[in-house]
Amino acid sequence: MGAMKGNEFIRKVKALGKWRGIPVVLNASRGKGSHVMLYYGSRKTTVRNPKDELKTGTYHAMLDQLGITDKDLHESETE
Repeated sequence: MGAMKGNEFIRKVKALGKWRGIPVVLNASRGKGSHVMLYYGSRKTTVRNPKDELKTGTYHAMLDQLGITDKDLHESETE
């Protein structure tokens, strides 16, 4: 996987939520500075600066916090 930007991550999580019928909410007012909160059902993660590329460790930590996998994100795109 090439580096993914925060905006792309948000877009993919939204697509996955729509595909699975799980509400996805983006809350920019909850984050500090350029940070935003991304809610996936009852789980949440912080997206640092959506314009920046995500580091691999950060990306995997965010997936863990949302209870989804890299494969889940790519699966929703192929359907």
